Amino acid sequence: MNHRFIGKTGLKVSDLCFGAMTFGREATEADSHHMLDRFVEAGGDFIDTADVYTQGVSEQIVGRWLKTKQRDDVIIATKVRFPMGDGVNNVGLSRKHILSGVEASLKRLDTDYIDLYQVHCWDAATPLEETLSTLDMLVKSGKVRYVGASNFTGWQLQRALDLSRQHGWEGFTCLQPQYNLLCRSTEWEVLPVCVDEGLGVIPWSPLRGGWLSGKFRRGMSAPPENTRIKEAEEKGWGESWSNYNNESTWCTLDALFAVADDSGKTPAQVAINWLLQMPGVTAPIIGARNMEQLEANLGASGWNLTADQVAKLNQASEPPRTYPYDFIADAQKRR
Repeated sequence: MNHRFIGKTGLKVSDLCFGAMTFGREATEADSHHMLDRFVEAGGDFIDTADVYTQGVSEQIVGRWLKTKQRDDVIIATKVRFPMGDGVNNVGLSRKHILSGVEASLKRLDTDYIDLYQVHCWDAATPLEETLSTLDMLVKSGKVRYVGASNFTGWQLQRALDLSRQHGWEGFTCLQPQYNLLCRSTEWEVLPVCVDEGLGVIPWSPLRGGWLSGKFRRGMSAPPENTRIKEAEEKGWGESWSNYNNESTWCTLDALFAVADDSGKTPAQVAINWLLQMPGVTAPIIGARNMEQLEANLGASGWNLTADQVAKLNQASEPPRTYPYDFIADAQKRR
């Protein structure tokens, strides 16, 4: 596995990040620890979780595993924002919730510090200055090494960076957005901000919940049983069958299978490797319910798609642009 700097920081991480959202849910603690061991054995050192994953159980599982390792050899990322309990202040990005959240995460992870502490989503109810100044306090205290964001729009991210710069606060070093072959609107504003400002990008859902895993092909009329897409349809999640059963998806999957056949790799490996070729991307976050899935995803690193293969995937998956992006793109062609 290769290593890359996160944005313009001096921190290097593996070019695949292991997401712990399945820990304590689809994966038992024993299986989670076995997968973490295999990830490290393969050269990985970057692990991402969140306080809200299984309501803290994921962090606890990572923490118990972490005690068996050299702490400084592993980069641990977690997040704060979503509800943790029933109290009216147990949600959001207020100073109260962030401070209580970081203490709870440190306890569950059983560590003295968090390498990367991320705000999990924009919070319109809290003044941005309150959030950013609190994060700055955490870095200065040594409880947090770096701070990042997830699920921000372009203007929200730029506003946060500008405010931190204005006040001399620690700024975001990376963004964790949804980004994959079926979600490329991230390229319209969010990625340009990251590239321009020197932020690392660690995309979540690189396989869009399984759509890009190789299990889905044109001609299917329903998702297979016991798949995340089947569950997503029943629970109304974003990657549900009804949301993606369209010509745009099937066109993208046609190209994905063609490139996979041409490269001798699996569709999932191709989809993840495509992300590794995109500007600004540091490390896609791979998830796994079992060792078989992890082994398959690990094969996405250590090689590169050709320029022609990337171009084929880009062309097939390019979404139609809406205003003002289409207008600006057309105008730029006349320069």
